[in-house]
Amino acid sequence: MKINKYLENKMPAAPLKIIVMDSIKELGEQVNNYLVEFRRDINQPYHDSPAFEGYRMDNYTINFSTPRFGSGEGKAVLNETVRGKDLYIMLDVLNNSLTYKMHGYQNYYSPDDHFMDLKRLIAATAGKAHRITVIMPFMYESRQHKKTSRESLDCALMLEDLYAMGVSRVITFDAHDPSVQNSAPLSGFDNFTPFYQFLRTLLANIGDLKIDKEHTLVISPDEGALNRAVYFANVMGVDTGMFYKRRDYTQIVDGKNPIVAHEFLGDNVEGKDVIIVDDMISSGGSMIDTARQLKKMNAKRVFICCTFGIFTDGMEAFDDAYKKGYFDKVICTNLTYRRPELNDRPYFLVADMSKFLASIIDFSNHDVSMEKVITPTEKIRKVLDRYNSVEGTIEE
Repeated sequence: MKINKYLENKMPAAPLKIIVMDSIKELGEQVNNYLVEFRRDINQPYHDSPAFEGYRMDNYTINFSTPRFGSGEGKAVLNETVRGKDLYIMLDVLNNSLTYKMHGYQNYYSPDDHFMDLKRLIAATAGKAHRITVIMPFMYESRQHKKTSRESLDCALMLEDLYAMGVSRVITFDAHDPSVQNSAPLSGFDNFTPFYQFLRTLLANIGDLKIDKEHTLVISPDEGALNRAVYFANVMGVDTGMFYKRRDYTQIVDGKNPIVAHEFLGDNVEGKDVIIVDDMISSGGSMIDTARQLKKMNAKRVFICCTFGIFTDGMEAFDDAYKKGYFDKVICTNLTYRRPELNDRPYFLVADMSKFLASIIDFSNHDVSMEKVITPTEKIRKVLDRYNSVEGTIEE
């Protein structure tokens, strides 16, 4: 049964509209196309009723602009009305490819610039939208999610800012620490994970995987990612292990204690395919070291699955590690900006999240329970059963 079957005879909360900011334009266009397709295919007998005004459209996106003055200051302009609309604003705070002029120089957008443009767009709605949902795949300042000394608590401040401006709900993916939502316990917050998409991408591209305890192991590269690895391993019916980072707490480098070594806790990895699961690849140093140690322990193949592939230090270290055989594939989602050169890497695969994100928006707009969307356990087991029954790959 198609998932939109659950939306038949369900009335939307309000006419759907999406603001796709320039930082996430490619993904936003894919999501919009899926929404158009969903609503054409759904058996909705009342779609011609006045209550369903704007239900079936060729485009759900809103025309807007975020111009900059020569001084670097900016504003947001909505070129059509959002009054009474169920408004979804999509952005990618990690997109560092966009520029703007300030005093004649080209400046690259930082996460701060993207967040300020988001606040300008919310301000431009002037409280006229029926409700506002912000879709921020990588949560702004999510790496500064806890306070341990005289320092700022930026992620909590960001959420408080958005809710104070009238945002009803924030949707994010694989938050670095989902407990940051406790900073605003009465406001909407949804954190989704891409495990199903990771598995489909692996099975579609690696033809000889055997998913069982004798052949596969899921690894957490550190303590913070252990919950992800345990869930993924349990659903697939395999064992799990973890590395923990031994740090030098006598010094601070670039705002953190440097890692001395990665120590492994878990079963024997010899001869097994290993799947490393984490939320992001930043510089990638820790991930490469983890893969190197797994190969040193005679792992058969190493597959790295990370929601966000940022690669802040470029691709050279990964290219070198791939040539040395430390890992076999890197899988990241298309939720954030990806360096163009990634497309040329033979080891890089993309887990497409556009259809999943469109389903989230569609269900949310109908105020229908998200259970069928947010729980991938049953879907993962079904795709594994189908894969094992035909002993081959599945279509991606």
